[in-house]
Amino acid sequence: MGDCDRPIGVFDSGVGGLTVFRQIARQAPRESLIYLGDTARVPYGTKSPQTVIRYARACAALLLERGIKMLVVACNTASAFAIDALRDGLDVPVIGVIEPGARAAARKSRTGRIGVIGTVGTVASGAYEKAIAGVAPQARVFARACPLFVPLAEEGWTEGPVPESVAQTYLAALLDHGIDTLVLGCTHYPLLAGVIARAAGPAVALVDSAEETAGAVRETLEALALSRQSADPPTRRFLVSDDPDGFERIGRRFLGCEMDYVEWVDC
Repeated sequence: MGDCDRPIGVFDSGVGGLTVFRQIARQAPRESLIYLGDTARVPYGTKSPQTVIRYARACAALLLERGIKMLVVACNTASAFAIDALRDGLDVPVIGVIEPGARAAARKSRTGRIGVIGTVGTVASGAYEKAIAGVAPQARVFARACPLFVPLAEEGWTEGPVPESVAQTYLAALLDHGIDTLVLGCTHYPLLAGVIARAAGPAVALVDSAEETAGAVRETLEALALSRQSADPPTRRFLVSDDPDGFERIGRRFLGCEMDYVEWVDC
């Protein structure tokens, strides 16, 4: 297998990164993909930075053994804490979810007042503020942790009065700051984009980090001449470190289609 025809590896602590996987499959449909959900150690957001780095290195090592040509860190917490360590230690391109979302937010914002919603760990890391400051130093960033969005997405409660009320409560303070752009800083949140958009109102542009990350993957493949050349159909493989049945059941909702097979691995 030539380098170009090797698969792209994608990992997350659980099912949320499937929104990134789905966007990559949509924007780069000829590419083969391997997804690793580290479900034995989910969630990463409650772990120390050192522990997240250790977990991320283990996931990367497993995917490298499968012969990947690129690594996508489809986890905001791992992107916040481990992206530099992975880039320093790996010989393949490494793309996280924070930098593409930050660049898109800076590009879309008219006033420079940008909101970010994410898990407690991602918000506490300040990673989005740092990334946005790197491309738009004049911007003001207002972040809010929205921990209830994750279980709502996994339970399929993405419409109706409960998620509507939660979204309105979470976003109220950000809207008081006059934001005109809102980054969905967790890969679960695209499933709730409808209720989040309604709570934010038509004057606020949403940035889907999953979609922006997929765009960065496509651009990097082209820039490095790594786009797949084979005429054979691409492969889609799914690996988990625990509970393949549970992953498949919930993951179908995130992926938007069935999974042929979920393989248990020890990482």
